[in-house]
Amino acid sequence: MGKILITGVSGFIGFHTAKELLEKEQQIIGIDNINNSYDITLKKYRLSKLKQFKNFTFYKQDIAHFDELEKIFSQNKIFKIIHLAGKAGVRKSLEEPQEYINSNILGTVNLLELSKDYKISNFINASSSSIYTENKIPFVENSCINKISSPYGVTKRATELFTYSYHLNYKLNIINFRFFTVYGNIGRPDMSVFKFIKLIDNNKPIHIFGDGEQTRSFTFVNDIVDGIIKALELTGFDTINLGNNKKYSLNYLIKRIEEGLNKKAKIIYENINSLDMLDTLPQIQKANELLNWKPIIDLDKGISKTVNWHIENRDLVNKVNL
Repeated sequence: MGKILITGVSGFIGFHTAKELLEKEQQIIGIDNINNSYDITLKKYRLSKLKQFKNFTFYKQDIAHFDELEKIFSQNKIFKIIHLAGKAGVRKSLEEPQEYINSNILGTVNLLELSKDYKISNFINASSSSIYTENKIPFVENSCINKISSPYGVTKRATELFTYSYHLNYKLNIINFRFFTVYGNIGRPDMSVFKFIKLIDNNKPIHIFGDGEQTRSFTFVNDIVDGIIKALELTGFDTINLGNNKKYSLNYLIKRIEEGLNKKAKIIYENINSLDMLDTLPQIQKANELLNWKPIIDLDKGISKTVNWHIENRDLVNKVNL
């Protein structure tokens, strides 16, 4: 059986995807440079869990370094790639755009080149809902996307365009997923759900940019993993929204967290950031048609699961810098 390469394997979605496939006895090659885009405490914790599987092999590697990356391909019989590595964060991308170009664009092109050379069967690429800056909800995959506010969103759109070029010229089977506000157990500490739960639990104030009525398509990580794994068998080229088709306000999210912790949030309201999208909501008809996929876990259930994980793992959570 060939091996599946997962980039960004110590990241949030990468970890959960790898764990699910490892439990199905799939051979997994994991790559991650364990960068400091957020506190690496959680990255090391996730990686320690994956290393308990005998069918898991890990390489600490930056995907922007082509020669070192090629050695991994030459040493392993890789037949599918789940590409989840990349520099994340809309606001931070304004501060260090070159880092985002190197990681997100150059790294993706390196993997596409190696996919061509090593005859990779399927390539899944992680894009983002952040590319829909100027579009109206619900976001549809075939919308015109020419105006993107953040360098992060621009790099993610660029990866989609590169994947199409490689599909067209080299007949690679490629699926781009546009993920929508993924949350869940062992999540990213730079995102609102993890941050809000930790701060509220420790009786510290949370900052809301705007009035809190802006909405998001909060999507539980297990639903995202389900879509990724189903797409491993698709052929051709496509771009698919993967998100919850119900939108929830930040105020609603905070209330659910307060209920789970049985604590009241201390909220500081600030001016809305110009890079923040007011609302996100995907149309998910294509995911349903191509993958027989739809989100199973709603926000109430998902936040309950996430809060319970935080409570059970307070010692770990309190070591994590926000």
